[in-house]
Amino acid sequence: MITYKYLKILLPVIALLGLNGCFSTSSTYYVLSVASQPSIIYKTSNMVIGVEKVTVPSYLYKREIAIAQSNSKITLLNNASWGEDLDEGLTHRLIGFLQKKFRQPNVHAYPWGLDHQPTIKVSVQISRFIAQGNKVYLDATWSIDNLKNKRKKARLFTSSIVTKSDIESIVFSMDKVFSELEENIALGIKDF
Repeated sequence: MITYKYLKILLPVIALLGLNGCFSTSSTYYVLSVASQPSIIYKTSNMVIGVEKVTVPSYLYKREIAIAQSNSKITLLNNASWGEDLDEGLTHRLIGFLQKKFRQPNVHAYPWGLDHQPTIKVSVQISRFIAQGNKVYLDATWSIDNLKNKRKKARLFTSSIVTKSDIESIVFSMDKVFSELEENIALGIKDF
C-alpha cells in the first residue's frame, strides 16, 4: 500500500510528467529518399550497377535541418529534422532512381557481395547541399568506373534552385536539385 509519504513525492512527479506532455513541441520530420519517376527511360544492355554510399558534408549528419546564414555560418533548425540519415537515404534514392531510369533491377548498394558483382560502379561525394538566402545549392563530384574494361569518368556537378524561406519549400527545392544530379549521373552512365 502506498503511504502518504510516497504519495506526497509521487504526485508532483506525475503532474510534471503530465505537464511536460501537454506543453512539449513536436518536430516535423522530412525525407529525401523517395526516388522520382524519370520522364525518359534509357535502354541498356545487361549491366549491373553498384552504388557506393553517397558521402555528405558533416553538417548533414545532424538530424536537424541546417540553413546557411552566410558562407561560414549555419543554423540548425530545432523544429525541423531529417527522418533518416541523409547519406543512407540519398544512396537508396539514387539506387531506386537508377533502377527506374534503366528499367534495371540489378542496381545494388556497396558492399555488393559475390552474387551482385557490378560492371559499373557509381560514387558520389556531395560537398555542399544547403539553403542559403533564396536558393538551395548542391555541389558534388560523381564518378563512374567500368570494372570490366577499367574505363573511368568523373564529373563536377553544381546547381542551385530558387526557394522560399519556409522549410517545406526548402526541402522541396532540395528534392528537385537532387533530381537534377540523379539525371546527370544517369546520362553519364548511358553515354559511358
